[in-house]
This record gives sequence, C-alpha cells and structure tokens, in this order.
Amino acid sequence: MSSIKLGIVLVAVLAMPAFAAETGSVIRADGIKVEPFRDAKTIATLSVGDKVEIVNKNGGWLQIKSPKGKGWVHMLNVRKGDMRKDSSDIGGLLGMASGRAGTGKVVATTGIRGLDEVELQSAKYNETELNLVESYAINRAEAQVFATQGKLVARKFDYLPSPDVSPE
Repeated sequence: MSSIKLGIVLVAVLAMPAFAAETGSVIRADGIKVEPFRDAKTIATLSVGDKVEIVNKNGGWLQIKSPKGKGWVHMLNVRKGDMRKDSSDIGGLLGMASGRAGTGKVVATTGIRGLDEVELQSAKYNETELNLVESYAINRAEAQVFATQGKLVARKFDYLPSPDVSPE
C-alpha cells in the first residue's frame, strides 16, 4: 500500500476524541456560519482581534462562541490562544496557512490542521469509515477512462531526493 493511500486510510479510520473547549483570536475577518459549509447562511461577521471560544471542530471548520454569535468559521482564520501584539510571529502565521507549522508532531495536509499526538494515541479503529474510504478506490482501467475523458496526459518527472533526516 502506498504511503499516501496509507495516510488517507489512517486519517479516515481514526475516531476523534472529545474536544475540549479553548480560546482563540480571529486573525482574518470571517463570517460566522450556521453550518460548517462555505455556502451556509452567515449569521454575523468576526473582525480581526475578536476573541472566541472554540467549542468543536469539523474538518477545516471550528465551531465557536463569541459575543457576536455561535456558529462555524474557517479554521485558518482563528489562532488558538491570545493574538500577539507584534508582528514578529509572521512565520507562525504563514506556517499555519501552508500546513507546515509546528514541530512535526502534527499531521497536516493542504493547510488544514490534522490530528495531534494525543488524538492519534487515543484513536479507535472504525470499520465503517475504513469501508467508506475503500469504496472510493478504482482500478487501473477506471482511472484510464477518467484520464482520457479529462484529456489528461502522462508526464514523467524525477523524484525529489530523500531528505536528510537527522536523529532527534
């Protein structure tokens, strides 16, 4: 099984533990949505610096409570904890947006924070989710048909060199 497929299966199979409420600050103005969907109704607008209580998460969305209302906002628009007064932490902000922040102990893809070490350790096997992920698999012939319909062409490329991993 390829490492990408294994990673997808691993994330899909893991059940999320209960979410403990924490505080955060808005780092980019965002609308509070009724549901965790981009096209859901907006009930209020948060401004940069607004304080929120994070009560739940769902994919790339955080359920928050604030004086302006309760609902869902994009995860990347809220920084957990207090917002710093200076701009010296721009690297952390850029890292969060790129999915490359932290010490390597957080699983992240496409700029969305994944599971942390504690969540991974407390995860449980979920056969239903595994079956769902496996239902998305297609065979080589089906992939070829898809590529032909999409007018995709094969391109050869050199793999990147292995990273120099030094022991901790």
